[in-house]
Amino acid sequence: MTRLKSESTRTEKVRKVLFYTLLLNMAVAAAKIMYGYKTDSISMLSDGFHSFFDGTSNVIGLIGIYIASKPPDKSHPYGHRKFETLSTIAIAVLIFMAGIEILRRAYTGLTVSYEIEVTSLSFVIMAFTLLINIGVMTYETKKGRELKSDFLLADAMHTKSDIFVSLSVVVSLIAAKAGFPLIDAGAAVVIAVLIGKMGFEILKSATGVLTDAACIDTSEIKDILTRIRGVKGCHGIRTRGKEGAANIDLHILVEPGITMQEAHKVAHSAEDAIKKALPSVIDVIIHTEPYINGEERSANRTCSHEEHRE
Repeated sequence: MTRLKSESTRTEKVRKVLFYTLLLNMAVAAAKIMYGYKTDSISMLSDGFHSFFDGTSNVIGLIGIYIASKPPDKSHPYGHRKFETLSTIAIAVLIFMAGIEILRRAYTGLTVSYEIEVTSLSFVIMAFTLLINIGVMTYETKKGRELKSDFLLADAMHTKSDIFVSLSVVVSLIAAKAGFPLIDAGAAVVIAVLIGKMGFEILKSATGVLTDAACIDTSEIKDILTRIRGVKGCHGIRTRGKEGAANIDLHILVEPGITMQEAHKVAHSAEDAIKKALPSVIDVIIHTEPYINGEERSANRTCSHEEHRE
């Protein structure tokens, strides 16, 4: 019950962060897109679309977090947390789409002659939106680590790339004002490459979770188990999940002469010790086996000790 209440509180906090950043991202996008169209600046317009996808990702996040917060049920006995990870993949797809659109516009800019209207207001808008993005990135990163939310951290990475993109836009505006408008299209290509790289990093992280990649160093778990009274050894340790929601299953060796009830108590002690030392662990499945003195097992699979510390 306590865990469910804690998860509900976490979810509500993540939603608030996403809602606040959604409003800011949409305001930034509107300013860049409208002024980009007005001045025919491809790089500013591209940056505006990038900011728009920042806001779109927030909407996806709100939907994904809502589904992920649902408790386990008959069809999803392990819970719905991976829906949050699916949301990060949706962000990556949108990012790749934005990159393609920007490359298309950059090609047009390189093949069609045009002039960019650069005014003082151009730099004011970029400076203002840049400050907002820095604030959003800092806020999301802090909350993402605090709430152990993969989505918030991915979205913060998205916003971080927007900061570098905005800086490249400022450079292109300076170049255009100096009489080199083609640099504007060149900057758009650089933006597209940065966006593609960011999308790949997000996709790689999400794929690791969905394919059950190991998420905890097994040596940490072995060190914990060697301190449990009654545990003579361990092997077959497997981990999966993500930061803030890890799952572990393993085998422990116990004295062959103890009762089933005693073996059950040892397993419970091991589970409690692991969850206490590693707060991100939400589930531990332990299989008990009899320990035969002198039994040899693979050094890569077994942890054992002759003396147990109290």
